[in-house]
Amino acid sequence: MWYSETLSYLHTTNLVVIAAYAALITFLFLVIVKLYTWMTTGVYRGTTSMKGKVVIITGCNSGIGKETAKDVAKRGARVIMACRNMETGSKARDEIIAYSGNSDVVLMDLDLSSLNSVRQFAAKVNKQESRLDVLVNNAGVANTFGKKVTEDGLELTMATNQYGPFLLTHLLLPLLKKTANSRIVIVASDLYKLAKLNLAKPNPTNQLPAYLYYVSKYANIMFSMELARKLKDSNSGVTCNCLHPGIIDSGIWRNVPFPLNLGLQVIVKTMFKTTEQGAQTSIYLTVSEDVAKTSGKYFKDCKEASLRSDVLDEGNAKKYWEICEKLVKLQPNDPRP
Repeated sequence: MWYSETLSYLHTTNLVVIAAYAALITFLFLVIVKLYTWMTTGVYRGTTSMKGKVVIITGCNSGIGKETAKDVAKRGARVIMACRNMETGSKARDEIIAYSGNSDVVLMDLDLSSLNSVRQFAAKVNKQESRLDVLVNNAGVANTFGKKVTEDGLELTMATNQYGPFLLTHLLLPLLKKTANSRIVIVASDLYKLAKLNLAKPNPTNQLPAYLYYVSKYANIMFSMELARKLKDSNSGVTCNCLHPGIIDSGIWRNVPFPLNLGLQVIVKTMFKTTEQGAQTSIYLTVSEDVAKTSGKYFKDCKEASLRSDVLDEGNAKKYWEICEKLVKLQPNDPRP
């Protein structure tokens, strides 16, 4: 009796000790990962003023877009917040003004998944603004399983992340060209490496949206590189660069369904960058004089980075450009690079 109770006690004690060690190791591992992220994250520390400049940032009611807007507004720029959700956009505007002390922050309605909304937004901007120094194509959506098609017959993820920005950029080109040393910044992602764009199916309405997020980032990079080439060939004076912000703890993960989001939340909160950290490269490309003349490059952590050779294929980029023109119904009298 005594012997068996002792064994049982020792067994229980061992399990408790093992569980404690496992918890400690897990905690130390997460701390190390967090420290590594903090130590390797690029930070833009420049003090460049943006007074007198106009900056449009799409999808800046939350996430890295809002952090970018806060920084640029604090530097004195006129910030145009292009947002789909006007309620959260209004709250974000108030927060940006309070943080920056700059009241020249304008909230405008833009649904990038709607070609009509894009045209209406661009028409208003072209009418009311006399210059445009920076266009930051930041907005993005990541659905998991819910397949959706827009009013224009486009797959929602591709429409929001690629085709809407493609049309918007075209329609704002006259204002960008009119402004000296203007810039286009496109938020892409290293997650492009998990996908490849199928030129035979550029509007994949039947594919899994979770995968299409990666495809859209691949498309963003192809678009950015081809746009930079066209802007250079036309001596426009406009630069275009794209970037990887890092894997961010932002609202883009809100569409991951239960119960997958349970484990994801632990990973997100411990291993991913904060939105402030994730915005640094966007801020760098928007503000820094170091990249004033740089175009057609890919950046991460505020430094130029390399890309896979397939996403740099100029032949495919030209073909995809023509496909995009058709999908967004670009008109003969619409602006071109």
